[in-house]
Amino acid sequence: MRNWLLPEYIEDVLPAKAMQIESLRRSLLDLLDVNGYQLVIPPMLEYLESLITGVAHDLDLATFKVVDQLTGRLMGIRADITPQAARIDAHMLNNQGVTRLCYAGSVLRTTPDGLAHTRQPMQLGAELFGHSGIEADIEIQRLMVKTLQAAGVEALQIDFSHVGIFDSLISQAKGSESLKQSIYQALQSKDQTEIIALTKDFDASNCKALCRLTELNGDADVLDAAAKDLPKTPEITKALNDLKQVASELADLGVGLSFDLAELRGYHYHSGMVFAAYAQGCSGPLAYGGRYDEVGRAFGRSRAATGFSLDLRGLIKAIPPRTVKKGILAPYGKEVSLLNKINSLRASGEKVVQELPGHEAYKQELNCDRKLVHQAGQWQVIAL
Repeated sequence: MRNWLLPEYIEDVLPAKAMQIESLRRSLLDLLDVNGYQLVIPPMLEYLESLITGVAHDLDLATFKVVDQLTGRLMGIRADITPQAARIDAHMLNNQGVTRLCYAGSVLRTTPDGLAHTRQPMQLGAELFGHSGIEADIEIQRLMVKTLQAAGVEALQIDFSHVGIFDSLISQAKGSESLKQSIYQALQSKDQTEIIALTKDFDASNCKALCRLTELNGDADVLDAAAKDLPKTPEITKALNDLKQVASELADLGVGLSFDLAELRGYHYHSGMVFAAYAQGCSGPLAYGGRYDEVGRAFGRSRAATGFSLDLRGLIKAIPPRTVKKGILAPYGKEVSLLNKINSLRASGEKVVQELPGHEAYKQELNCDRKLVHQAGQWQVIAL
């Protein structure tokens, strides 16, 4: 094997795409900043317990494990930054009120996923801690939409569901995690025959309701149908009312809103409303998120929490390529007037590349469309 080959689903990001990703990262972090979200930069590596305790089993499977040569303890390379943000909120900041955090950084996963189909996504996201009301969910959802719109995504469709509905209907499983997992899998594949077989010992109304969930998908009218057809438990009633409020309060954003009560992305991780953003021509979600009130408990301080995240490497596949401004080619020289002109151009935001001696034949590789020349007694920029 040639020693420059990379592992499968791990790749270099070359200059044009790297600049597009970096430009997007900067602009989106600026957007999160003006909305009051403070930037944190958690480490790539932590002790394994901190990374996966209290979160979904699938995140455990997605995490690369290594042995700390200093202590002998097992460590993990982060597969998701969200639990790290929860740890920072719980123990580093220790705020009593609302905390808003944002982040952007690479994560590493054992298997490829997402639009970029990579094992090294560049995750950007925002998390809101300390408020259990629907207002926090709506703030995060609006922020996700604004973030994607600022990135240049058009014709957004936001799909919603609610873990509370499913949890209420499977409460008769009486703690059998394997049965809950089997029902969950059948629900995701919308297999009513399997659902009926798995819930044969449930009340007939709950079995019927779980089957009905596979059909409850569409626009906001689905919520009225759900209110009519599902059991009138307090949990289900509250979940449907919250979803109706979301439909009302996001209507001004100019995006499509849909509801699929059987789609429970991240069920083992989330504790309430979940959502995902889609765009025409993309095979999977551009961003997703939801409420995860239970994660902080693993760090000894349970806090209400909701947030969203996206993969920048996947996001650039859904937006038009950004034109990278070409540079100005400057001749080699140490004249004060030349150096002053170069510094002045760079200070104004221009990219200036100073040519080195002996490479004149390869100047086309420098990605410049203008050059700096001395004429009429001064340095001037002209087209190449």
